[in-house]
Amino acid sequence: MAGGWLLAQAGSTGLYLVVGGVVGLFLLIVFAVVARYFSLWIQCVASGAGIGLFDLIMMNFRKVSAAIIVRSKIMAVQAGLTEQYPISNKALEAHFLAQGNVPRVIQALIAAHRAKIKLNWQTASAIDLAGRNILEAVQTSVYPKVIDCPDMRTNPNGTLDAVAGDGIQLRARARVTVRTNLNQLIGGATEETVIARVGQGIVQAIGKCPSYKIVLESPELISREVLSLGLEKQTAFEIVSIDIADIDVGDNVGARLSADQAEADMRVAQAKAEQRRAEALAEEQEKIAGIQENRARVVLAESAVPRAIAESFRSGKLGLLDYYELQNVQADTKMRQTIAGDGAMLGARSS
Repeated sequence: MAGGWLLAQAGSTGLYLVVGGVVGLFLLIVFAVVARYFSLWIQCVASGAGIGLFDLIMMNFRKVSAAIIVRSKIMAVQAGLTEQYPISNKALEAHFLAQGNVPRVIQALIAAHRAKIKLNWQTASAIDLAGRNILEAVQTSVYPKVIDCPDMRTNPNGTLDAVAGDGIQLRARARVTVRTNLNQLIGGATEETVIARVGQGIVQAIGKCPSYKIVLESPELISREVLSLGLEKQTAFEIVSIDIADIDVGDNVGARLSADQAEADMRVAQAKAEQRRAEALAEEQEKIAGIQENRARVVLAESAVPRAIAESFRSGKLGLLDYYELQNVQADTKMRQTIAGDGAMLGARSS
């Protein structure tokens, strides 16, 4: 009986040891977890970020970086963003899980808040998820950006070539000052569209000028004309100013085009003259052929005369004296034709 009591005491002692080991291991795990997030929790408490220790632990299970969320929330609280509009912890975690850049969005909101630009968390996070650099956009909205027109990277000549009304070519370079339009940043056109539109406007404005001298005397006319076109519509930027940096005089395009047109007209006239000459030659050949045809008819008709004379002799309608008289008439006619031909030849030789 004493042996059974000893066995019971030994069993209860082993159970206590197992329970104590499990409790100790649990406490050790809790201590390790608390130690891991304790510094972040202290930062949240000290700054009033409103993130509890349990929330920090649950972020680990949701695959969210607690350090990034804490730093971002502390920046928002210290900058006074939470007083203007609420930024919940769930919104920060959701943006992080959506592959968004939470610190950059908070920095952009702080910059916009300091510059008194209307921008809330929903708009800023949407712009960031759309692939735009929201911080750079806010900075460009505060400090306008200067871009070259045309873009040196895509235009090796580095100039916009346009022709004035008098045909003189002008080569211009412009500098466009823009700032970001946050309301149209999502879906708005980029810098390339602005550069293309400004280039088109400059070419159009130069083309409207009747003389290149007017453009050289007053380049600001080009700037005012381009600004009046409203080129920033449906773009992510607002055009502040357009400054003509340089204008050079190029070729006399009008004179060259006139010379080319004159040469083309001359070629057309030559072609038409050649066509008329060919038509005249063809008509001449047709008339020569007609003459030959008529001569053939005359010869055919003359061949019937001897047969008619012979028939007249046989029928007694023509006597010998009549025949001789006919011969005399023909001889007299040939003599006159010969004399007339000699006189024409003598006249041609004397002339």
